[in-house]
Amino acid sequence: MNETEFLTKEKFAEFQKELEYLKGDKRKEVAENLEYSKALGDLSENAEYHEARDMQGVVEDRIAKLETILKSAVIINTHATDVVNVGSSLVVEKGGTKFNFTIVGTEESNAMTGKISVKSPFGQGVIGKRKGETFSFETPNGAMTYKILEIK
Repeated sequence: MNETEFLTKEKFAEFQKELEYLKGDKRKEVAENLEYSKALGDLSENAEYHEARDMQGVVEDRIAKLETILKSAVIINTHATDVVNVGSSLVVEKGGTKFNFTIVGTEESNAMTGKISVKSPFGQGVIGKRKGETFSFETPNGAMTYKILEIK
């Protein structure tokens, strides 16, 4: 089952570039390492060969994941609206403290940079809300409530 993945234009392009690199230069590099390590002799005790095989698996897994993401990706618009959606940047307040967040797809989420996944409890709680509204969501430490001050 392919789930829709929301991506910014920049992240989509970044994934396309990474996929191109992995399918080209990286696959060639891994194949060369495999050939070289095979030439070293007994494969059962050949650490270089096993490492090259492991790297081949990692590269092929990443290629498959990127192809799946790009196939199901929806490019998000980052223009302001009066309703929070994927791509919205917002200023919220909790207990007198203001926070800036951007709602993004799961592949772009990074709490350290304020990019919150639409599938997170916060993301699910804020989607569809308007400026001035409050929203709550459950965390392991109990309910959290925020007020939306701005949607950019």
